[in-house]
Amino acid sequence: MEGGASVADEADFKECLRLTCSQPYILRLVFSAGIGGLLFGYDTGVISGALLFIRDDFIELQKNTTLRETIVSMAVAGAIVGAGLGGWMNDRFGRRPSLIIADVLFLAGAAIMAFAPSPAVIIVGRGFVGLGVGMASMTAPLYISEVSPARIRGALVSTNGLLITGGQFMAYLINLAFTKVPGTWRWMLGIAGFPALLQFILMLTLPESPRWLYRQGRKQETATILRKIYPANEVEEEIESLRKSVEDEMVLEGSIGGQSVFGKLKKAFGSKVVRRGLMAGVIVQVAQQFVGINTVMYYSPTIVQLAGFASNDTAMALSLITSGLNAVGSIVSMFFVDRVGRRRLMLLSLVGIVVWLAVLGSTFLRAAHNAPPVRDVEMRPFANQTCPEYNPNVHWSCMDCLRAASTCGFCAHQGNTLLPGACLALNNETRGVCHADHREFYSEGCPNKYGWLALLALGAYIIFYSPGMGTVPWIVNSEIYPLRFRGVCGGIAAVANWVSNLIVTQTFLTLTKALGSAATFLLFCGVSFMALIVVFLTVPETKGLQFEEVEKMLGSKNYRPWKRYHPEAPTKGREIGPAML
Repeated sequence: MEGGASVADEADFKECLRLTCSQPYILRLVFSAGIGGLLFGYDTGVISGALLFIRDDFIELQKNTTLRETIVSMAVAGAIVGAGLGGWMNDRFGRRPSLIIADVLFLAGAAIMAFAPSPAVIIVGRGFVGLGVGMASMTAPLYISEVSPARIRGALVSTNGLLITGGQFMAYLINLAFTKVPGTWRWMLGIAGFPALLQFILMLTLPESPRWLYRQGRKQETATILRKIYPANEVEEEIESLRKSVEDEMVLEGSIGGQSVFGKLKKAFGSKVVRRGLMAGVIVQVAQQFVGINTVMYYSPTIVQLAGFASNDTAMALSLITSGLNAVGSIVSMFFVDRVGRRRLMLLSLVGIVVWLAVLGSTFLRAAHNAPPVRDVEMRPFANQTCPEYNPNVHWSCMDCLRAASTCGFCAHQGNTLLPGACLALNNETRGVCHADHREFYSEGCPNKYGWLALLALGAYIIFYSPGMGTVPWIVNSEIYPLRFRGVCGGIAAVANWVSNLIVTQTFLTLTKALGSAATFLLFCGVSFMALIVVFLTVPETKGLQFEEVEKMLGSKNYRPWKRYHPEAPTKGREIGPAML
């Protein structure tokens, strides 16, 4: 068996196009399940823009960053639980019922959020959506892989990743479309119910995964489905191939403790090969989150406002750039990961991340040092709305205003935002009074002339992140474990990824409040530099190696992750894959 994840190349996509045209039923199956990936992307991306309007509608959110973080991160917490439930439900009830239940959770969460009267109810809705996201993230690619013909499986499974990033981009577009509509964030969050309803209806008309049916002994139903997927002359061959694959899988399960999770874990950690592979797999998954990507995906419009763009509409329009670059990067990765190699692509990605996070942090630092001052003369028109902590005898800048304990905002100069302005108490009334005087009101960052440099650095960060650290950690985790332990080790690494995601998401706004924007991004820069060193020292190259060769590499006495592994010369009658570059 050859090593490698389901990474599709140009030939795969051409074959995919040919076969799906001749067998349209395949496309129907994949599209229906792929809506789960679209919902995954949409529900993780939509909150970034909706949060700006939720913050403006509820005064308690303007003064409580932890509550805003909880609204965002509750979906991540729900996804951790949902992924665990999804794995169990996939095996117990099947892939199709799991996707249907995920749709019900999506629908319930969307409805709860759309009609939420308070932040607490929004959090409950986000929890429901998170459960759906977790289940969909486990089930959609599994269903697609099991209903896809083997020779185009890589291309079809890759569509799930594209739909996730496409869903995130669609979320930014919909956010922008609803900025002027009454109810703004309610529409943004509630509209996710429509694709969930569509998938619910479609899945009711589609069959269960043939692999799951075969494992349950329902062979006649399996054959019926395979006849719709494969040409008639290939059906018997595929049934035989499926029989052998399932039997081999069950033998492997028995060899590592059957269905007992604890039995699998005990045997896994007793193996040097698994320990080395798991260390590399978990490290790349944790590094993927700790370089700060989800601060960008979940808080992108807020970061744009931190850079000095006050308008919600402007913040969301500029955030489209980051989402678009992330989607493009996912496509670019498909063409380079097998040419450049997994390890090299991650290291190049991390170098770029470190450089551009340093530029981003330095830009925020420069902007803070040049923040417009607060002047008493600018405060006079707002005598009843001034910030309680403001003292005219003490020099204050916009940054001092935004750091005030009672939570205040900066009302910029009427003609030039870089000139002195006023520091006002932060509430909807003062925001409205400032806007009525034709001034910009800043509550996240200060007006400055470096905002476009910050956006350039943010875009460059995404360009380096997406093709490397964005996609390669998942590929590494599909290749680096022995086949018999792939399920349990992949699960551990996925949980590490989600938990790291939760930590980053739940602390970002608190860090920017406590340390400032510059120090927060420089902190991520430092963590990314550490990740670069750790990945260099612990993660081997798996490009071009068969699964058996990866296992031999991890078990060798001279194992050095930073050195190229040269497979043993083939014996007579046996060939091995191409040598690693």
